[in-house]
Parts: sequence; C-alpha cells; structure tokens
Amino acid sequence: MMEVWGKFVVCVSLIAVAGPSLSRYGDVIAQKTGLSRGWIGLLLLATATSLPELFTGVSAVTAAAAPNIAVGDALGSCIFNLVILVLLDVMSRESSVFTRMDQGHVLTAGFGVILIGFAGASVLVGSSGFAPAFSHIGIFTPVLIVLYLVAMRALFDYEARRPVTWDTQDARPGVGLARAVLGYLAAAVVVAAAGIWLPFVGMEISEAMGWRATFVGTLFIAAATSAPEMIVTLAAVRIGALDMGIANLLGSNLFNMLILAIDDVAYRSGALFAAVSPTHAVTAFAAVIMSGIVIVALLYRPSTRFFGLMGWTSLALSACYFLSSYVIYLYGH
Repeated sequence: MMEVWGKFVVCVSLIAVAGPSLSRYGDVIAQKTGLSRGWIGLLLLATATSLPELFTGVSAVTAAAAPNIAVGDALGSCIFNLVILVLLDVMSRESSVFTRMDQGHVLTAGFGVILIGFAGASVLVGSSGFAPAFSHIGIFTPVLIVLYLVAMRALFDYEARRPVTWDTQDARPGVGLARAVLGYLAAAVVVAAAGIWLPFVGMEISEAMGWRATFVGTLFIAAATSAPEMIVTLAAVRIGALDMGIANLLGSNLFNMLILAIDDVAYRSGALFAAVSPTHAVTAFAAVIMSGIVIVALLYRPSTRFFGLMGWTSLALSACYFLSSYVIYLYGH
C-alpha cells in the first residue's frame, strides 16, 4: 500500500512542478499572439489538462472493459472542476472570486449545461433500453460531437469580437513566442504523462480499498484526473490570470463531453450509454445544477461572505457536490 501511495505522490508532484509552467507559458502565448487569456485557457490549457480523462476513458473501455469507470471519470471530473471554484473563493480573501470573474464565462458555462445535460439524458434513455446505434456507436454520440463543435465555434466567435487589453509590461521579459510554445509543449507533455499514469495508480489504490466501479470512477479517479486542472488553475491565479484559469475549468467540462463521445467510438461492445449505470445521471445533473449556480453568480455578482471565507455560491456548489457524491456512494455499482 505504501508503494502505491508513493506512486500517487510522484504523479501529483510532477504535475505540481509542470503545471505552473503550463500557465506561465500559456499567458506568454496569449500576450504574444494577441489572443485573450480566456481563449488560451479554453483551448490550450483545457485540452492539455483534460488529456488524462481522455486516455483514462479510452483505456477503461478497451483494455479494462470498464465503461462505468470511463463515464464516471468524465462526468465526475466536471463536478470536481466546479468544486475547484470553491477553493478559489476561499483563497480569495479580499472579495468573492465570483465578483472578479469575467461575465463572458457565462457562455462557456451555458454550453456546459447543454452538453452535460444531454449526456445525462443519454445515460437515462440508454439505461431504459432505447439505445439505437450505428454499428457499435450509439445514436447520441454524433449529436454530442456536433454540440461540442458548435460550442467551440460560438466561443471562438465571441472571443474574437471582444477587445483584448494587456498591460504594457511583458508577461515574461526575454521569452519570445517560439520559446513560449516550446515551453508550453514540454510542460504539457509532463502534465499529460503524469496525469495519464495517475488514474492507473488510483485504480490500484481503489482495488486495495474494495471500492465499487461507479464510485471509483466518479469520485476517486475523477479527482485524480482533475489534479492537472486544479494545479494549473491555481498557478494561473497566482500570476494574475484568473480568467485564463476559469476558462481552463469550464473548457475542460466541455472537452470531457467530447471525451464521452470518443469513449463510445472506442467501446466495441455496443452503445456506451446503454452499458453504464443510470446512477451516472445523478452526477450529470449535479454538474448541470452547479453550472447553473455559476451562471447565476456571474450575473448577480454576490458579495456576501460567511465568516469571511466563502459566499452562498460556494456553499451551494459544495452542497451539490457532497450530496451527489453520497448518492453515488450509496447506489453506484
């Protein structure tokens, strides 16, 4: 057991070292290219930090024949990413983090509601026995892919119409675009490699603990594969790129839904959504509710903080996370 936990510590340590570099070089790329920090976070950071979920899902439905792990990991990562906002709010001593986030994130969170809600509905419909498929690919998968592409196109158009303002001071003096790109790629490789290894270490720990597949995929493995998102987001906040970090979290949720579609293509035994526990719908709808809470907070801008630690938004997000986790623990299999 000590050896397994030692591997876990090594994985997290590698991500902790490379994650800040990923944020710093992403910030330089944004400044050198004139792109917004939000778009860099949405595209570059979200893709790099979501690679562990991608490889975990594909390996779960192929090598391990464990579709519940794949779906639980993708959906569980969504709610874990939103819980990271609670951590940011607690760390923000001066004011609520939701009062400092750009309102443009409403669009990303809104598309998250659509994609995650559709995935949750697909799980329920698939478990009821209605699961038409083309070959082994479920009918819901092409729709999920189209929704993702529409979302990314709309987000790109939205960011392109917005003016991008930068401080005159260089993000990293002496670092050109080429060096920033190479540094980003090197950090991305380390984060992705450690993140891909992390779920397998998590599986070793979960097997030793005797936890069930749905619970393991939704909570433990999802938390493990979301470690890159958490570390990279915290690093982005430290360098003053809050919106890049938030875009990373919300963009990862969109990418996780594309991962579900890829998992279905890789799953050769039939339609993925028909082969998993309907309990996953609880996770999906919890993520939808949490995304809705974030949208309300971005528009309403609540400033009240309880005990000087967090506002009602963070309390609501935490309650949704723990209630859904408890349901998964009780009824997941």
